[in-house]
Formats: sequence, C-alpha cells, structure tokens
Amino acid sequence: MTYAGRLDPMASGVLVILAGEETKNKEKYLALDKEYDFSVLFGFSTDTYDILGKVTSLAKLNFCSSGECPKGDCPSSKNLFGSLIKANLDHFKGKLKQKYPIYSSKTVDGKPLFSYAQSGEDVEIPERGIFIKQIKLEEVRKISNKNLLKNIERRIKKVKGDFRQKEILKIWKKELKNQNSYYIADLKIKCGSGTYVRSIANSLGQKMKIPALAFSIKRTKLGKWD
Repeated sequence: MTYAGRLDPMASGVLVILAGEETKNKEKYLALDKEYDFSVLFGFSTDTYDILGKVTSLAKLNFCSSGECPKGDCPSSKNLFGSLIKANLDHFKGKLKQKYPIYSSKTVDGKPLFSYAQSGEDVEIPERGIFIKQIKLEEVRKISNKNLLKNIERRIKKVKGDFRQKEILKIWKKELKNQNSYYIADLKIKCGSGTYVRSIANSLGQKMKIPALAFSIKRTKLGKWD
C-alpha cells in the first residue's frame, strides 16, 4: 500500500490510499488537481509557514475598539482588510513559480530540505512551476489571543513525532501576550499538483507587507475524490 500526496502535520482532509497493483500508478494520482479550504492568520510568520514553526517576524495591528471603523477606511477595519486581501489574491492566479518551503521533504543532493533547516546548513532552495485555477476569500474574522492560544495548543498537542512541539508552544505562549485579538481570513483554492498552500499564505502576507501564516489547511478534493 501507499498514499498519493502527503499531508503536512498540521493539515487534514482527503488522502487517497492505493493498494495492490494500483500502487504502480502512483504518479498518475500525484498529478491530480486538488482543492483546499485554508485559513490565514495575520500578524505572524514562521519558519514553517504554519503554526508548527518558530516565529520569524510579527507585527501588531492596531484595531478599532469596535472592530469596525465608522467609515470603514481605517487600516484595521475588517472591510478594508478584506479588500486588501482580495486585491492581492490576483497575484496568485494562473501559472506561477513557487519555492519549496525549507521545512519540506523535497530532497536536494539526497537530503530533505528540513534536514538542512535543522542543521543550519546552507542550501539553494529549488522552485517549481505551479498552476492555480481559482483562489477566493470567503470571510475575514477576528479571534481573541486567548482562543487563539487554546486552538494552537490543542492542535499542536495532537501531532506525533519530533516537530519541536514543546519549543514552539513556549514561543506562542510568549508572543500571544502582545495583542488582544487577531485577524484570520478563510479562503478556498483550486490548484494543480505540487502547490504548497502554506507557502501561498506566507507569500500573501509578503505581498500585503504583513506577516502571515497558514492557520489551518483542509484538503477537500483530490481528483474526483472529495
């Protein structure tokens, strides 16, 4: 038996399992298009591009006391923030070049990239062509630092294996004291094989000049399976 298309430790969703003679057709399944529901947390970026990483940069967003500005034109108003996201999503449509995340299993000279990251050894990160058919914003919502920490703790504690969990949780407990609430954007994406959704989240933040990461990722469809 084998699986066609791995999921990151913090991701969930459709995983196609092949058995018997069908294992010989693995490459055909790996090439299938995929769909994801994913959420982007703004205010932080990490070395893994998701919540299971060390914080590499952070930014404090100054929220209006009500969460909405009277005219909707303050930099932290939910309406304007949603418009800013939509405007930058145009950069993530069609054919693109995407670098592999340093914390990934892509091999360079026989070693996975995450081995280079763990050892601090320099490596030239390869890139590949990807295709995004559709990406759209569903909703922008706020979450309190208290609920955010609860969510992160609950999900990270479920992860098996050595992924620096204790160290990562200690960092989140420290960093989430700096602000009372944060924005999360819920999005949907239809993409070709090989697309790293957490890299999309990180790159969206770079386009918006606000640190961002993949808060959650759920694969909802792989080929005809959903």
